[in-house]
Amino acid sequence: MKKISIYLIATCFISLSSTAAHSQSKLEKILKKVTTKPAASKSTATSATGTPTTSEMGFGIKEALEIGISRGTDLLSAKDGFLGNAAVKILFPPEAQKVERTLRSIGMGSLADNVILSLNRAAEDAAKEAKPIFVSAIKQMTITDVTNILLGQQDAATSYFKRVTTSQLMEKFQPVITTSLNKVGAAKYWGDAAGQYNKIPLVKPVSTDLSSYVAQKAIDGMFIQVAQEELKIRGSLGARSTPLLQKVFGYADQKK
Repeated sequence: MKKISIYLIATCFISLSSTAAHSQSKLEKILKKVTTKPAASKSTATSATGTPTTSEMGFGIKEALEIGISRGTDLLSAKDGFLGNAAVKILFPPEAQKVERTLRSIGMGSLADNVILSLNRAAEDAAKEAKPIFVSAIKQMTITDVTNILLGQQDAATSYFKRVTTSQLMEKFQPVITTSLNKVGAAKYWGDAAGQYNKIPLVKPVSTDLSSYVAQKAIDGMFIQVAQEELKIRGSLGARSTPLLQKVFGYADQKK
């Protein structure tokens, strides 16, 4: 009887110990899950305050510029992106504005309007080619470029783009503009307008490389739009749509 009691006690003790060990193991697993911090996501890993690291400044500037470039090129490449925007609308070349005035004065204003419409449609076509060129320029930025843009003048990013993309844009825009001018009838309208003007007695004939003119004006318009988008990011808190942008540009605000 005494042996049986000892056996029962021992069995209970072992059972309790096993249960306790199992419970302890489960408790440890639960505590581990509760106390282990989840990995910070890309969007929340950065505080909106404090001094940004060099890496954060790089990512912040590039993120801001990609947002601005995407928005700007989408606006200009849409229908009436150039025609409906007084800041970038393409008019007759300066040396040909006398052609426009003369045509309107002799009742041929619709022909002048067709020229202007077709020039702007060609620029809107070309603007679609600009985004990948700008994005490539953003990816190639050095730490020095990033710092100069962040802490530089209000148009520091625009100046950077002018420096590194103008020749590429012209190379890319020129053939697109030429094709677009033909597609939308600009070459014909321009030829008709210049032909009508050149028939007028005693006027000096006008000869303009329309393709080069429109390509340059389209590029100028792109940089005007880029500058506007840059000002939004620098000056509008609402445009700083992520914690990283808030931190990086908040830091830049403090440094100025």
